[in-house]
Amino acid sequence: MAEAGSYKRSLGIFELVSLGVGGTIGSGIFVVPGIAAKLTGPWSLLAWLIVAISASCVLLSLASVSSGFASSNSFYTLFASVFSTWLAVPLITLYVISSIFGVSTIAAGIGQYTSYFGFSHVLLIEITIIGAFCWLNITGISFSGMTENILTTLKIIPLIIISILLIPFVKIDNFVPQVPFTATGLLATIIIVYWPFTGFEISAIPVEETRDPALIRRSLIIIMGIVVSVYLLLNVSLIGSVGVEALATSPAPVATAAGILFARSGTIVAVIGIIAMLSAINAYIVGTSRILQSMSSEFSVPVIRDLNSRGTPAPALIAGCAISGFLLLFSNHFDQLATISVITTLIPYVFFCLASWVIMTDVKSRLVSAIGAISTASILIIYFIL
Repeated sequence: MAEAGSYKRSLGIFELVSLGVGGTIGSGIFVVPGIAAKLTGPWSLLAWLIVAISASCVLLSLASVSSGFASSNSFYTLFASVFSTWLAVPLITLYVISSIFGVSTIAAGIGQYTSYFGFSHVLLIEITIIGAFCWLNITGISFSGMTENILTTLKIIPLIIISILLIPFVKIDNFVPQVPFTATGLLATIIIVYWPFTGFEISAIPVEETRDPALIRRSLIIIMGIVVSVYLLLNVSLIGSVGVEALATSPAPVATAAGILFARSGTIVAVIGIIAMLSAINAYIVGTSRILQSMSSEFSVPVIRDLNSRGTPAPALIAGCAISGFLLLFSNHFDQLATISVITTLIPYVFFCLASWVIMTDVKSRLVSAIGAISTASILIIYFIL
C-alpha cells in the first residue's frame, strides 16, 4: 500500500499504451472521415498522411526528451528548463485548458451518440458520465488503468475488423478524384484531420505512477504506431468501399461503410463509438487531474495539490471534472468545444518540438523536431488565416 500523500507506481507498458491510444482514438475518427471526404474527396487521404507525419514528429520529439521526466509536472519542468518559467506557465496553462475542454468535448460527443438511441436529457447523461469517471479515478489508478485497458481493447479490435472486412469491397475507381486538387481545400482538411491525432501525450503525464519511467518513451512510439496504422487503414477502407460521395453526406461515415457488411450497422458502430469516447474521457481525466495536481504542488496551491490515501489526486480530479461539466452548461456543441481544445493543444505541441531541438544535438533528432515544429505551427497559422 502506498502511504497517504504519495502516488502508487502501478502503471506498466500496457496501461500507458492504453491511456495514449484511449486519449487519441476517440470521437474524431467516427466523424472526421466524412468531413474530410466532403472537403477534398480522395485527396483527403493525403491530408491524413501529412497529419500522421506531423503528429509522429511531435510524438518522437516528446519521446526523445521523456528520459528527463522525473515527476508528474514533467511538461512544466521541460518548458521551464529549456525556455523559462515565464513561458512555461502560459504553456502549461494552455495545456490544462485544452485538457479540460477535451473532457467537455468528448462528453458532448457521447451525448450526440446517446441521442442516436432516442435518449432525452442528454446534458444530464454527459455530466453523469463525467462524474462517474471522476469517482472511478478517485478509487485509484489501478482500477482506472484496468478500465482503460478494457475499453481501449473493445474499441480498437472492432475498428480493425471493420477495416479489414471492407478491403474486399474496395474499388480502385473510388480513389479517382472527381474534383480538381486545391491547396486551400487540402489545408482546410489538414486542420480538421488533426483533431483525431491529439491526446497521445497523455501517456507521458503519470510519470510518478509508472513502474519504470523508461517505459514512457517506448509507450509513445507504440501508441503512434497503432494510431497511424488504424487511421490510415480505416480511411482507405472507407473511401475505397463506399466512395467519397456516400461518406461526405453521412453524419456517421464508419456506420455507412459498415452497412455493406451487416444489418443494423448504425447501432453497432454507435455502441463502438460510445465505448471509444468512454475510453477517451477516462484518459483525459487522468491527464487533466495529474497536471492540475502537479502545478498546484509547484505553486503551493492548497487542497488541489493533495493526494488521498489511495495515492490519487482526488481534489484535482473533482476540480477538473467540475469545470468540464460546468462548461457543458454554456456550450454543448461538439465542434465548438473541439476547436478550442485542438488550438490550445497544438501550441504546446510546437514547444515540445522546440524543446527537443534544443536538447538533442544529433541531426536526425533535430530534423524530426524541425518537421514537427514547422508543420504544427503552420497548421495553427493557417487555421487563423482560413
